[in-house]
Amino acid sequence: MKVTVIIPDELVRDVQILSNTRNITDAVIIALKNYIALQKLKEMGEAINERPLQFSCSAEEIRDLNRQHWTL
Repeated sequence: MKVTVIIPDELVRDVQILSNTRNITDAVIIALKNYIALQKLKEMGEAINERPLQFSCSAEEIRDLNRQHWTL
């Protein structure tokens, strides 16, 4: 997609330095991908907070199961 945007030079320069890219297109692509990944992580964190993981076995029971498995 071809887009015309106005982005402050310093912001673009910082992204290019941090992403180790030579051109603006690559820097913007990396910045957008990182933003999307960060938002997905935030959503996942919120989902886990709303419905935390629950284990049916205690840590000791899991250790015992692992020991049985690896001693066979």
